[in-house]
Amino acid sequence: MKNLVLPVISLVFAFVIFDIAYSELDVKARPSVHTCSGECYENYVAANGTIVEQQRAAAEAAASASPAELGQQVYASCQACHGAGGEGGIGPQLQGRDASYISTALTAYKNGETRGAQSQMMWPSAQGLSARDIDNLAAFVESL
Repeated sequence: MKNLVLPVISLVFAFVIFDIAYSELDVKARPSVHTCSGECYENYVAANGTIVEQQRAAAEAAASASPAELGQQVYASCQACHGAGGEGGIGPQLQGRDASYISTALTAYKNGETRGAQSQMMWPSAQGLSARDIDNLAAFVESL
């Protein structure tokens, strides 16, 4: 009987700890899916349009935007180091740079080339840019 007491106490203790830990979880914070049909769907479409209409509108907006406007969207991830207006910070100042300079630098970073002390910080950022992103970003930076 003595040999059984310790495992039973350990098991009870484990359940108590699990119960306490689980009670601290905010289960409501988990993402959920909401299905919408009938009147709910009709109200959504009346307010927002169909999914196809939303996608078409987004594509038209992107097609009518200038390269600098599209580049501004890409630049949002550059602001942390280069500043909202390209004034510099952790990264160098970009204000006053022409599009050719920016395009050449980003292409070099994308290709893993070293262009100064902070190249290693720029390589991963440039890897995610397409050629069009680079052109748009260069147009935006030139407009700063």
